[in-house]
Amino acid sequence: MQNLILAFVLMLIIFAGMSIGFLMQRKSIAGSCGGIGALGMEKACDCDDPCEARQERDRVRANREESWKKNQIT
Repeated sequence: MQNLILAFVLMLIIFAGMSIGFLMQRKSIAGSCGGIGALGMEKACDCDDPCEARQERDRVRANREESWKKNQIT
């Protein structure tokens, strides 16, 4: 039980240190390798003809954005 409490306290100290460092530097958090952007890909699914599930998700997302823009107060 003491090991569990010690590990928890240690993690809290680490998170607090990271938070203080983030607040002091005022920089956005960034990855170290650049992610898929470094590979020249715009998105995770970079195929020319996406599958039906992807097409349906894109349709739903487009409908949601269109509905949001239509109801937006300008």
